[in-house]
Amino acid sequence: MTAVVPQNDREAKASTPAPLLPRLLRFVLLIVGDIVLIWILARMVSLGYLPLAAALLAIGIFVNVVMVRREAYPIRWMVVGLVLMALFTIYPIFFTVWVSFTNYGEGHLITQEQAIQQILKAKYLPESGRAFTWTAFKSDDGTYALWLQDTDGNAYLARPGEPLSQPQPGEAGIGPLDDKGIPETIEGYQRLNAIRAATDKNLTEIQFGEAGSTVQIRSPREAAELLPLYVYDSAQDAMIDQQTGVVYKNLRGTFTSPSGEQLRPGFVANIGLTNFQNFFASPALRGPLLRILIWNFAFATFSLLLNFSFGLLIAIMYNDARFPLKKTIRTLLIIPYTAPALLTILVWRGMLNPELGVIDRVLENLFGWAPPWLTDPGWSKVAILIINLWLSYPYFMLICSGALQAIPDDYYAAAQVDGANAWQQFWNITLPLLLVALGPLLIASFVFNFNNFNLIYIFNAGGPPMAGTPTPAGHTDILISYVYNLAFTARRGVDYGFAAAITIVIFFIVGTITLIQFRYTRMWEEVGENV
Repeated sequence: MTAVVPQNDREAKASTPAPLLPRLLRFVLLIVGDIVLIWILARMVSLGYLPLAAALLAIGIFVNVVMVRREAYPIRWMVVGLVLMALFTIYPIFFTVWVSFTNYGEGHLITQEQAIQQILKAKYLPESGRAFTWTAFKSDDGTYALWLQDTDGNAYLARPGEPLSQPQPGEAGIGPLDDKGIPETIEGYQRLNAIRAATDKNLTEIQFGEAGSTVQIRSPREAAELLPLYVYDSAQDAMIDQQTGVVYKNLRGTFTSPSGEQLRPGFVANIGLTNFQNFFASPALRGPLLRILIWNFAFATFSLLLNFSFGLLIAIMYNDARFPLKKTIRTLLIIPYTAPALLTILVWRGMLNPELGVIDRVLENLFGWAPPWLTDPGWSKVAILIINLWLSYPYFMLICSGALQAIPDDYYAAAQVDGANAWQQFWNITLPLLLVALGPLLIASFVFNFNNFNLIYIFNAGGPPMAGTPTPAGHTDILISYVYNLAFTARRGVDYGFAAAITIVIFFIVGTITLIQFRYTRMWEEVGENV
């Protein structure tokens, strides 16, 4: 008999404070975690990873609230899973949306501060500047010195932050000169050979001499009195060319001159709805996109119908029938589902090869003709549907087998009493009840095939190509593979912002289709209730 605990006793136990040591240990771990998080956030902000820093800050605040507030005690056991879900599921969604409103892509992968620092490293040799041959020396503490010789035969010793000097042998630690006029030794320094000096990346970054008259290495044989080529003007948000006076203004993440010349690298910048405008106003919409969308819907629809029908047919055949080796044959039918899809697609591509494929060779031997699977648009689509059928029918066979066994036999017995034949039993009992049980899975399969990039790209990369299109496209391209070509293989280079914008468009298309299909699923539920 279960003892009844009074309400007052339960409230008293709930209000009893936890032992001091576990609470203290929890707070110490929380403080250490917060310190590590603050250091990570500082590093990310300094490197310009603001979206990820904001996400980690929100997660950190959430974890602190959960660990401190007593009301959130039940959530503590789920905090690790919630954090991982936020990092690997929720954050990528928000990051994709953020990227769609930026120019993030090739040439625009860093922050403005990082881009400015790289551009300011550019140097030029003014008309009054001198050029030298150089020899490098390095001290034990890692500092460098250069022995410079100009075209007139004058020699100079250059150290960082000090004016150039012309010491003679025996002065300032200068040893005897060799036949080229270079000191064999300098006190406190070790002479570097040409190969070692040329491979020392630190040398090219050092400015030798005093400020305003510095010397930098510009090649393995030459150093010169170089000056910064660009100066950043924060008031104009522009780069000014010191040599020509041209002003490069910030234009959507790229410093651009009035004539259109651009400085590299660019940087990530907010460009509003430009990516969406470029997609909807691009020649792609006036070109092959309509045909690609039609084939995309046809591919997803026919794949679902063929795969489901074939899997259901096999499941019905093996549901009640009894024949030898039934279990063995059913096991063999599952093999295509267990094999990696990548390898299966490659094998099919080899078998359908017009020159060496075993299928084409057999068909030619039997009928004297074989379909041009890779070059004809119609046969290419048929080949893709066949491969997808091979990959998917075992899945539908398995789920249909389980759903069929869940249908009560009483329904069929009552139908037989009413005089229903096998087809009437299937159409009025089996199919409605299957659709009720498998409706969400069928919708998921349609969505998967609508975005089945791997099959299209691995088999023939969307080919054969369409002729006369303003953008590269193939007859078997679906929307996702076409978007991939637009965003990642076009001549303009990788454009993550453009790809993210089109991804959002695809999301709304697929989301709309899914909602419509769920309405039909509820309709089948009503049918199932009346069976």
